[in-house]
This record gives sequence, structure tokens and C-alpha cells, in this order.
Amino acid sequence: MTLLDYVLLLPLAAFLISLVLPNDNPANLRRFTLGASIVVFLASLSLIGPFWFASPRGWVFETNLPWISSPVIRYHVALDGLSLWLVLLTTLLTPIAVLCSWKYIDSRVKQFHAFLLLLEFGLIGVFVSLDLFLFYAFWEICLVPMYFLIGVWGHERRIYAAVKFFLYTMAGSVLMLAAIIFIYNRAGTFDYTRILANLSSGALRFTRVEEFWLFLAFFFAFAIKVPLFPLHTWLPDAHVEAPTAGSIMLASVMLKMGTYGLLRYCVVLFPRAARENAGWIAVLAIVGIVYGALVAMVQPNMKKLVAYSSVSHLGFVVLGIFSFTQAGFDGAVYQMLNHGISTGALFLLVGFLYERTHSLDISAYGGVATPAPKLATVFMITMLASIGLPTLNNFIGEYLVLQGVATVNMQWTSFAALGVILSACYMLWLYQRVFLGKTHEHASHPMFDLSPREWAAALPLLVMMVWMGIFSQSFLPPVSSVNAQILARSRTSLEMQVQRRETGPRLIIASLENLFRAR
Repeated sequence: MTLLDYVLLLPLAAFLISLVLPNDNPANLRRFTLGASIVVFLASLSLIGPFWFASPRGWVFETNLPWISSPVIRYHVALDGLSLWLVLLTTLLTPIAVLCSWKYIDSRVKQFHAFLLLLEFGLIGVFVSLDLFLFYAFWEICLVPMYFLIGVWGHERRIYAAVKFFLYTMAGSVLMLAAIIFIYNRAGTFDYTRILANLSSGALRFTRVEEFWLFLAFFFAFAIKVPLFPLHTWLPDAHVEAPTAGSIMLASVMLKMGTYGLLRYCVVLFPRAARENAGWIAVLAIVGIVYGALVAMVQPNMKKLVAYSSVSHLGFVVLGIFSFTQAGFDGAVYQMLNHGISTGALFLLVGFLYERTHSLDISAYGGVATPAPKLATVFMITMLASIGLPTLNNFIGEYLVLQGVATVNMQWTSFAALGVILSACYMLWLYQRVFLGKTHEHASHPMFDLSPREWAAALPLLVMMVWMGIFSQSFLPPVSSVNAQILARSRTSLEMQVQRRETGPRLIIASLENLFRAR
């Protein structure tokens, strides 16, 4: 077993242990879950080792063992520069989710924390799986705990939101499963690395039509999870009704399953279809950027405003991926991490406000900065990071995406940049209405400043916002190395597919044309 196996299996072990712990002492359950999640995070920090002074070109911490003999399914997990930071993002945010629920969750405490640990296990598994069936299994595992976190511990319309979330995600998952089965029947294996090798060598080939439909099946599943406009309608309901911990894990990590899948599977396995469909996907991403920002601007509910801001920000990620440029890929991955930190912090702070007033309506607030100046300061830094202020994290990701897209289509860049301006509008207006001005005259709950527990939850995210904004090279080299390989592989695969089509007379004509161009 490698270190990665321990990082993956520790949350599962903690989940199983939590099931047998007694219900009569909620404090011990909270301490156990917090301790277990911190141990997983500390263990995951050691995964950085191989990437600290170099950027490995292959997989590290790889384990490839037989699991099921027929059909052939293997426990195949490994790490590279793309999945490394997403695993660390998951392990960082899980103890923060436990801390923010310390007082808020007072019913079914054992089950709540068990589902959090199961969710962490599933999320890590998604990012490290190198077997398509194993990837699908972890993908579905994540669905179950999030369904219960929303449906049991959510707000008034929690059942509606949980069922809508489940149905949307399952609709995409069924299509992806059908595509995985088709690939297995053609390739004879679920192993991701073997499939890539067979595609590169020509031992496995998809026709143009086959590749198109396989790409759409995977893309539809990932686009729902992102969520990409117009498949986004489940997200605001899920965020508004979810408890704070659920919103943090959903926005910060679970949505990244979709963008990760687009880059890891859609672009690599189906490069021709990905490039041929990049135009309309980029348009949908830009529509999502502008639409999400405009709708966020008119929201009366804080959680719904932050939810629509996620639709806008993740549009940048999709746009960067389908720019098919090095800067676009790097910016997309970095923006995944940035969004996980800044939007997770926004949901955390909105949760702190809700615990004080039991209201998410913006109109119920005003003048919060007077009785809670530290909370106002932390919210201001987070808000500035979210809108992309230089020296804070989101600026780097958005800049790289816009730089990459500008080399492909300047009009796309112009429309996408409008989303940056609009994000400043709705976030600054939110801050003005909640924290500045006079205290709301009907406020019935005392407003107090951040407690030590709340500081412990918020401070790591603040540190990461500044660190990622100033020292981006702490994170980008491993990401850039993997993205360069993905970009080169997609180009090579596309060229090989074109060459195979140009057989016989077409190959002769193409060769003559190249000869005359050279002269």
C-alpha cells in the first residue's frame, strides 16, 4: 500500500468506526470526526513530496490490484499534478465543514458526521481513480451522502432540493455509465491508462460518430455537475436548502468533479469531438458567466446569490478548458482551486451570519460591521478574493483563462471579462447592504463577533487566499506539467486520426499539397 491508499481509506475507516460509536455523547462524536479529518489532512500533505522540487511526468503513489475478475475491474489509483491539489482541497475543507457544524447540527449528530466522512472518501476516490468502473463507483458514492446531508439537515424545502439534485445527477450518470460500458466492450478493459495507450497506438479506434456520442455522454454528466448553463437549475435550490457544511463541500469540491472530468476524460479520450464541439461549449460557458452574474445581482437571498456566483465563476473554468491552450488549461485548474477556497469561505461566513440571525434574507441585515468588525473584515477579504482583486487568489485563475482564450477568440474574452465587472457589482452591493449602514430596525437577535471556533474554521481559508494570490508558483508547476501532456496528447491523437482518414489518394494529395507549401 502507498501513502495515497492510506489517505483514501482513512476516511472510510473513520466512517465505519463512527457507525458503531454510541449516540448518547454528541461531543465525542464531533471530536472524533474532527480528529479523523485532521489526521487525513495531515497525511495528505505528505503527497506533495514528489512534486515539491520536480514535476513528475508519470503517475505517483500508484496502486494497481485486481478487484473483480469478470468483468475485469481493478483497484487502480494514482496521483498526478492535476489530482494532487483537488485531493488536498478535499482534505482541507472536511475539518472546516466539521467545525462550522459544531453547534448548528444538534440532531442526528452521529449520522451527519458519518456522512461527511463518507463524502470525503468518495471525493478523494473520484480524483485518484484510474479505472473507469472504479471512477463511476466513487462518482455515485458521492451522491448518497450529499443527498442525505441536504434532505435530512437542510432547511424548509430540503426534500425538494435533495430530490432535484439526485435526479439531475443520476440523469447524467446513467449516460456516462452507458458510455463506459461501450468503451469496455470495444477496449476489453476499464483501465484508463491502457485505454489511452491503445488509443495512442491505434489498437483502439472510434469512428467519428462513435466519438461524438461518447463525448456527449461524458460531457452531459460532467456539465450537470459543474453545473454549466442551462443545466444549472438544481444548484441554487441545493445550496439554499443545504446546511452550511453541505454547501461548503458541494460548492468547493463536489462541483469540481465535473470540471475535473471534462479535462481528464472528455479532452483526453475524445480529442477530435472535444475540439469540434468547443465552439458551442465556449458560448454556453460565456452565457453562464454573464447570466450567473446578472441573476446573482438581483437575488434577495445570500446563499442563492453565492450559488449563482458559482455558476458564473465555473463558466471561466469550462471556457479555459475548451480554449485548448496551455494558459487556458492552467487557469482553469487554478480557478477550480480558487473557487473552492473563496466560495467555500463565502458559504462559511454566510453560515455564521445565519447562526446569529436565523435568516438568509439580505434585507434582514444592515450595519453588521459595527457589532462584528472582525467578521466584517474577514468577509471583506473573502469578497475581494471572489471578485478577483490582484494579490488574492481568483485574480490569477481568471487572468490565465482570459489570456488563453484571447489567443483563440478575442470576442469570447471580451464577453467573459464582463463577468468580472459584474461580479464586483453584486459582491460590493451585497457587502454594502449587509455590513454597512444602520442596523436593521427589526433585528431581534444579538450580533456578536467571531468566536475562536469560527476563527479556526475561517483562518486557513484566508491564508490560502493570500498565499495562492501571491505565491502562485507554489501550485502551478505540477499543474502546468500535466496540462502540457494533456494538450500534447490531444493534438497528437487528433493528428493521428486525421492521418488515418487520409489513406490512399487522399494521403498522396495531402503529401503533394504539403510539398508545394514548403516550396
